[in-house]
Amino acid sequence: MIYLDNNATTAIDPAVARVLAEAFSQTPANASSQHRLGQQTRSRLEAATDLIGRCLGSDLSRVHAPRLLITSGGTESNNLAISGLGEPDGAIVLSRIEHPSVLATAAAEEQSGRQVDWVDVDANGEILLESLRSTVDRLTESGESPERVSVVSIMSANNETGVIQPIQAAADVCREFRVPLHVDATQSIGKVPVDLTAWGVTAATITPHKLHGPTGVGFLWLDAGVDVRAALRGGEQQLGTRPGTEPVALVIAAAEAIRLACEQQPSAAEHMTALRDKLESELVRRHPTCVIHGERARRLPSTTCLSLPGADRQSLLMSLDMAGVACSSGSACSSGSSPPSHVLLAMGASKALVDSALRFSVSRFSTAAEIDRAIELISRQFSKAEGFSTVDNSVEKG
Repeated sequence: MIYLDNNATTAIDPAVARVLAEAFSQTPANASSQHRLGQQTRSRLEAATDLIGRCLGSDLSRVHAPRLLITSGGTESNNLAISGLGEPDGAIVLSRIEHPSVLATAAAEEQSGRQVDWVDVDANGEILLESLRSTVDRLTESGESPERVSVVSIMSANNETGVIQPIQAAADVCREFRVPLHVDATQSIGKVPVDLTAWGVTAATITPHKLHGPTGVGFLWLDAGVDVRAALRGGEQQLGTRPGTEPVALVIAAAEAIRLACEQQPSAAEHMTALRDKLESELVRRHPTCVIHGERARRLPSTTCLSLPGADRQSLLMSLDMAGVACSSGSACSSGSSPPSHVLLAMGASKALVDSALRFSVSRFSTAAEIDRAIELISRQFSKAEGFSTVDNSVEKG
């Protein structure tokens, strides 16, 4: 099986797996225990979180420093940020292309009486800064009431199309109106440079299993002086913000995964770009009606979202699976029922394009031989789908 669904999750790096096994084999002490073994465990935990901070441009060791909340993964981190930042009754502002975990949390908050407003995107899938500005300006009464907006949330790069968002420019707008900006950085780390301090954001979600780290652990980075309301009750771990015994071994392994991803990012990006570009160019050459979504925008080197007008995405997904290619028809967190992509709909894509969209995502461990073979297998299934198509494909690119 050729695995081209790395935006959903990645295989753990063997070097990370070794670190994880070693960490699990160390003393079983709780990092909150006051005895010597507990304090040694605490030191290992803090060393790991400090390493993560340094890799992402943030010094967590200084006085009044940012901090890193340990969570169970990206979904929990996003939940904490959307529900817990800012005033508990303030408005939530989201782009229309956010991850399902962000959208679902905002929907639940809206049912509880909070206002949810939206930032539009252009046809390439990039947020419209003027839409962000006008929305925040209206809600804060031209900046006179910043507390009326609890949080703005914009992902750093889209999980379906790979389109990179102008985070620093968005942060400038939010800073002007004194409102918090949360960024879901899940897809960016290890693929493009990430510097949380330079970005100027308030909070950021980090998900190690997207970059060859372990599942079951994630992080919410919080800028200095920023706090979130706790969603859980229990112990006083992490200043009571996220109680529960810290998974020290998972954090140590996650730190190693992030270190490797950041260290290898330049060469990995070059490698993934070459694979992605070959996949796209060859499929478009063989199937000229193929549409690459977001191709005119800056994109992650790992991600291709394409449509074959007239085909059915679910049928293609199943036929490719049987042929030996693992890909997806949207976010893995919503693909059980495979609803039409809200991302492509927000970009204004036609029904024929939305209905036939597939996502292929490579990693730094993907090989040229795999891509060559995948092109043959995908092209074969596309040719079969074209034979059954009843859509006039000549008008779909317009």
